[in-house]
Amino acid sequence: MIDWLDEFLPPVFPATSNTLNEPNGLLAAGGRVSPLWADSAYRKGIFPWNNPDETRLWWSPSPRAVITPGSFRLPRTVRKLLRHNPFSISCNLAFDAVIQACAQPRHYESGTWICDEIIDCYSRLQRAGRAFSIECWDKEGHLCGGFYGLTIGCAVFGESMFSRHSNASKLAFATAAPRLFAAGVALIDCQMKTEHLGQFGLVELERKAFEDALMKATTQPLQLTLPGWLT
Repeated sequence: MIDWLDEFLPPVFPATSNTLNEPNGLLAAGGRVSPLWADSAYRKGIFPWNNPDETRLWWSPSPRAVITPGSFRLPRTVRKLLRHNPFSISCNLAFDAVIQACAQPRHYESGTWICDEIIDCYSRLQRAGRAFSIECWDKEGHLCGGFYGLTIGCAVFGESMFSRHSNASKLAFATAAPRLFAAGVALIDCQMKTEHLGQFGLVELERKAFEDALMKATTQPLQLTLPGWLT
């Protein structure tokens, strides 16, 4: 049994120790996604995820997949791609286009979890300087890949990425991550382990280790500023 959250009340989430083991990390239902709810949730390691036609669900799985300055690495194959990178990489030049592209169903999926409420929330966060996008452009100037995320203090929460050309999102991440860490980011929360991000030094932390690291990162002030063009 999970808690029901009233969207007309301030965001108060159950303790993450109450999450279900199956499905891993399911914590609560209901509520809403707004800048206030998102900030409150992510500071506790909780995030929303559900299909648009389903009840809003909130998750906090364990173990948690993160990339830190100490664990981050660039595989040899990615280094080779970067040396002959055919794309241009930018930051925050096309946030709306990136989140809309991420919301499109993948060829291996029939739906998407990025609904209008999510798009509105993160677009408002981006205008407030709390969310960002990394864009990948081909030689014709077409947006061909990228990702977006949320920042709280020294923590970055990766939300979603897309590719229209081979390696586009991979090169966008490989270009942006070193700059994020150089700017003072202490961890990138990837939520769940994937093969795509695993090659960049992703590690899995059990709940207490993750929440301790998260608390430390989110309470350290950081004004993240990246140039419009990264390459």
